[in-house]
This record gives sequence, C-alpha cells and structure tokens, in this order.
Amino acid sequence: MEWRQNMPLNTLIFDVDGTLADTERDAHRVAFNRAFAEMSLDFAWDVETYGRYLKVTGGKERLGRFLDDHPQYPQLSDADIARIHRRKTALYVEIVQSGAVALRPGVARLLRAARAAGWRLGIATTTTPDNVQALLASTLGEMGESFFHYIGAGDIVPQKKPAPDIYEHVLDALGANPEDCLALEDSENGLRSALAAGLTTVVTQTDYTRGQDFTGAVRVLDCLGEPDAPARIIEGMQRDTSVCVGLQELQAWWEEAHKGKGTLRNG
Repeated sequence: MEWRQNMPLNTLIFDVDGTLADTERDAHRVAFNRAFAEMSLDFAWDVETYGRYLKVTGGKERLGRFLDDHPQYPQLSDADIARIHRRKTALYVEIVQSGAVALRPGVARLLRAARAAGWRLGIATTTTPDNVQALLASTLGEMGESFFHYIGAGDIVPQKKPAPDIYEHVLDALGANPEDCLALEDSENGLRSALAAGLTTVVTQTDYTRGQDFTGAVRVLDCLGEPDAPARIIEGMQRDTSVCVGLQELQAWWEEAHKGKGTLRNG
C-alpha cells in the first residue's frame, strides 16, 4: 500500500461486544441461560463453556454449533433456534437497560474526542440492532446512537466475522476508503474480518479473547485506558508500556502500519 503522507486518519470503526463493552460473560451468557430455562431446555452455559463457543460468531450460529456438538440434547430446528435467540435478545436488552453493563475504560472518552475532532465513527458488529441500541442508550444516553455516522449490525450481510462482509458494508455506507480508517476489535475473528477488509486494526483483548492469535494487529492492549488508569500494550511496538489511548496515539499507530513498520508478524 502506498503511503500517503498528507492523508490523515479520519474514521474509526468499532466492534461492539467485547470492544465497546465487556458484554459476553455477564450479559449475553446470562440472557441465553434465562432463555434456555424459559424454554425448559435441560442445559445452561457456564463461563468456560460459553467462552469456548464464542469462537463461533453469531448467537444463533453459536447455539446451533453447541447442539451439533451435544446430540444428547433436543435437536432444534432453525425456526426454534431463531425463536430462542429472539427471546434471548429481549432478555439481554433488559439486562443492559438495568445498568448492569458499562463501557470499557477509555471508550466514552475516545468517542467524545473523535466526535469533537470531526472524525467519522462507525460500528461493524454481528450482534442485533436491538442489542446495539440498548447498549448505546444505556451507556451514552438516549442520543447514544448519534455518536455514530453509521451502524452496521445483525444479519445485514451474507457472512459474519471473520469474513470481511460487515466491514465492507460499513465502509460503503460511510463512503470511506479502508486505508483512511482504523478498526477497534477485541477478538481474533473480529481482527481477521477487519484485516480482510483492508483496515489497520487495534485490539483491546478481554478475558475471553486473551491468548488468541492477534497477528496483524498494529497494537494489542488490555483496554484503551484512562488518564488515572492507563492501558498496557501487550503486543506491538512499545510492548509492556502504559498508555492512555487517544486520537494522537491512534494516528501514530495508523501511520506506523501504513509505513510498514508497526504490523505484528508471526515469530
């Protein structure tokens, strides 16, 4: 890719679950288990089991894979799985609206700084639009969605992450070139999706995604950090240093990647 010195970074595209907020263990998993109980299904997902099946992107797909792997449980039709997932979504929204889920450290600060600087903001996620709307309203206020110029969510593309479809869709909706954007993700599947769409990517890992293969990310951190509680760089240049990630840091890391100096490589 040719380095264009006078073309600064101007667009950030965020994943949602695990990136904006750590929603999986105590919100999505709990909502699934409540839906299973309501439907009189004789299983529940503990923390470890749910973590294993997070490698399958998409809630309906995740449940389908679990049932394929456990033939001792009733084998549900696609329609049954969709019905359970709709109920799970409603239960998840209730959990989020109760205030039980907070944004990850540094997220609100970075969103406000980017909006104030006139950067474009987008969302690229495979979770449902209802889930996204509930999270943004609960954490950023009733006008939370207005932070973002476009929100790509749910089953609006043929293939979910790690396929690049959702990022390509969001780029098209924003009228953005991938070389002018940076993606923020938390998982290997999300990283693969963003890279396949041509985006420089920063990863903020979670307890569930720690240890995944983040080759290709320009930085891997434990979070974005706050001034009084900085993040730690886990992989990439300046490894093991502390940082409060702001627009200046993202711009610098994006420039490194485009100059071919900052991308992680195997070995």
